[in-house]
Amino acid sequence: MHRDSVHSRLQHDSSPQRVSWAAARQATLHCLTGCAIGEVLGMVIGTSLGLHDAATVALAVTLAFVFGYALTMRGVLRAGLPFRAALRVALAADTVSIAVMEIVDNAVVLTVPGAMEAGIAGAVFWVSLAGALAVAFVVTLPINRALMSRGKGHAVVHAVH
Repeated sequence: MHRDSVHSRLQHDSSPQRVSWAAARQATLHCLTGCAIGEVLGMVIGTSLGLHDAATVALAVTLAFVFGYALTMRGVLRAGLPFRAALRVALAADTVSIAVMEIVDNAVVLTVPGAMEAGIAGAVFWVSLAGALAVAFVVTLPINRALMSRGKGHAVVHAVH
């Protein structure tokens, strides 16, 4: 794809747009998928290795961003964008959403008594993690809708497709 074409496709109108809850839900589910893969993997690795809670959370957050961006980049690379442009799209589309999800879901997990100490064999570990991701989805959904209605967040990905 020609560089000017990529640039023009990445330019988006910042005037308010009508965004359905269904579109926002789909974008939030997409973000949640990458976050959940990284979050679960990070929590399982950190807990299994007996890492300190802070190190486990840091690993989970890092992996959530990596997997979240990777899922977005996979789609925009398939749409024909070069790697650097795809990375810019992923950063613009997902950073706020992933950050909100990670703040919320880690705050929830850390406030559940015994969740971090339960280990991967403990039901409280899995129930708290699943519940935390559900809460993160609910909190992030209206934020994503607001971003998309301003032509930001996941709306940047839609401009590419």
